[in-house]
Parts: sequence; C-alpha cells; structure tokens
Amino acid sequence: MSTQRPRPAVVTGIGVIAPNGLRTDAYWKSVREGLGVLGRITREGCEHLPLKVAGQVEGFDASALIDERFLVQTDRFTHYAMAAAALALDDAGLGHEEGPEEPFDIGVVTAAGSGGGEFGQRELQKLWGQGSKFVGPYQSIAWFYAASTGQISIRHGFKGPCGVVASDEAGGLDAVAHAARAVRRGTGAVVVGAAEAPLAPYSMVCQLGYRELSTVDDPDRAYRPFTAKACGFVPAEGGAMLVVEDETRALDRGATVRATVAGHGATFTGASRWKESREGLAQAIRVALDEAGCAPEEIDVVFPDALGVPEADRAEALAITDVLGAHAKRVPVTAPKTGYGRAYCGAPVLDTAAAVLAMEHGLVPPTPHVYDIDCDLDVVMSRARPAELRTALVLSRGLMGSNAALVVRRGGGLAR
Repeated sequence: MSTQRPRPAVVTGIGVIAPNGLRTDAYWKSVREGLGVLGRITREGCEHLPLKVAGQVEGFDASALIDERFLVQTDRFTHYAMAAAALALDDAGLGHEEGPEEPFDIGVVTAAGSGGGEFGQRELQKLWGQGSKFVGPYQSIAWFYAASTGQISIRHGFKGPCGVVASDEAGGLDAVAHAARAVRRGTGAVVVGAAEAPLAPYSMVCQLGYRELSTVDDPDRAYRPFTAKACGFVPAEGGAMLVVEDETRALDRGATVRATVAGHGATFTGASRWKESREGLAQAIRVALDEAGCAPEEIDVVFPDALGVPEADRAEALAITDVLGAHAKRVPVTAPKTGYGRAYCGAPVLDTAAAVLAMEHGLVPPTPHVYDIDCDLDVVMSRARPAELRTALVLSRGLMGSNAALVVRRGGGLAR
C-alpha cells in the first residue's frame, strides 16, 4: 500500500455569471452587501405560468464573450458555463489564446440539471410548425447535459480527463470533488463547475412538478429558508466555474492559491424525503470532515443548502447539529442564494465561490430576505459579519435525493 501523500488540489481561479453579478468581483460585492435581485420573470413565453419570481441573469451579452461559431451550436446554459470558464481561466492565469502548452494536462468537469431546454424548445417548435428540414443539426447536441463540458474543452483545446456529473443539485459539489480527485491522481488542472438556464417556457413547465418550488409572487417573500414563513425555493439562472489545480504546479508557475479542496462526502436518501435527508446529509458531512482531517470545531462558517421548505430546513439544521454538536450554535451560517435564487447544480458552486471569497476577505455575508429564524442555527442576517475564517463547509441536497458536503480551506491549507 502506497504511503505517498496525495497531491493537494487547490483553487486558483473563479469565474461567475450570476443574477447578481457577471464577474466574480461584482458577484462578491452583491453578496457581501446582502443585495436581493430576485424579480418577476420577464422571459418571453413565461408570463402566464404560475412560477412568477426567479433570479434572472441581466445584461449578459454572449456574443461579446464567445465566438459566433460556438454560439450557434449551444444553449444559454452552455453560454453561461463557457463565459464563467473563461473568467476562471483568466483569474488563474491560464487563459492563453494560443492554447495550453500541455493540452492533456487540463481537463473539464461540469454538472448539469436539465440541459439546454431553450435551444431544444426552439428546434422542436420548428419541427412541429415547419417540418424536419427546418431543424438544425445542433439540436442533437445543444440540449445534452454534457454540452458544456464538450464545448469548454473544444474552445480551449483541453484534452485531459473530462466528465459530466448528473446527481441532482448536489452534483455541483460532486463535480468539484471529482476534479480534486483527478488532480490528486496526477492531472495538472481541471476546469470545473456548473451553470443552468432553467427559465425557458419548456424548462419552467417541467419544474412545476416540484412541490418544493415557491410560487409566491412577492420577490421579498418568495425565498425565506429557516423561517416560519418558508414557502419553497426560487430558481435561478447562471452559475460558477473554478480552476482546481495541483498545488505544486500552481506555485511553480506563480499562481495564487485561493483555497484548498480538503474533503467531500456524498450520500443518497431518496426524492423529497426530507426527514430522511437529516441522516444522509449528516453522514456526508462526517465523510467530508474525515477526508479533510478536520474536527467539527474547526469549521468557521457553513453555507447550507437552504431549500426553503420547513421540513427540509429542519432536517438540515438537525444534520448540522448532529455532526458539529455544541459548535453548531456558535458557527455562523449564511445562505447568500436567498438574494439571487437557487441555480440548481450551479447553486453549490456559487456557494463554494462565495466561501472562498468570504475566507479571503474575513467576512461572513448575510442571508437576504431572512429576518426571523425558526431554528437553533446562528444564521447571519441584515449585514455581513467580520470573522477569522480558515475553513468553510458547503452543503447541498438535490430534489431527487442526493446529499453532498464539501470542506474548503483558506489559501494554501493542505488536505490530509
């Protein structure tokens, strides 16, 4: 049995395309100030649907960031992912137009929920209304949940190990863990994350079957987890991409190590079985802490799943307490997503980006729209809280039953 120490997997780049910011700095400014950007859905064809409030990405010009030859092949969810990936690569110092020096040393992993619903709807309408000759050849790939991974790797010339994670919303954290494991096995770097575009009419109709979805039409009341008036979650577009890299490789090329991916755990407890998710999420947390070599009292901040369903919120609060014990009442908990919505697989990657930024700035951001807590957690409200943050715990659960936990450490902290 090998006793060689695993290669630490570190975050060297962050790229964000979100309803509250089209770059990482804009996203963090909005998050730290607790700004709420939820609003009435204005997407064409959605006016008559019962889902009225969402987090929409405004002012995004795909043509300014992505070549036309890629745009015509891809759906909005891939546009967001490609733009976020380019921002992450630039942040990491790997955004070379001429392509990578070692293409087989860089891979791509994304998570996806529904895929390209907007592109698929447009092509199907052509099929029904005009006939098969009017359906473009890219219909076969643009809707596919693997499209973002493929297009990012093609655009940048990355030929390392690539993959797609399909495990509910929790897939966002599972993808980051998959990337970290690839790095520990010898891959130099992996571009990883998730972005979603669930606000096309077809996609929205598909979501209406989720009983956890909020249909409240007031943006200030539509998404309020951990409160007595919690009424479900509000969906959102966008997401984030990270560059996860071998620490030695990163330091040798002079890159800034922003965080270490220290530990991950995942379980499955079944669709909408929120009471059972307590045990499953607690086990995921234990596994993540064990892999990170991290004691419960070392966690300095928690970014919860924060579904906004009373039963699910209670289960999550109890799961955190089950593992962290008395420390659970002292550790700050924050859910910035209540200000911009829950972007399915993109949600936990956005939370991971926020966790890294919070540790860098020594500031726990607030939870917008939440003022009265119905649990024993120390939820940060109203304004950001200064704190010494070394280790963050990020949690996610999927509507179909997946649970995941991720431990990240500030700067160059090392995993066991």
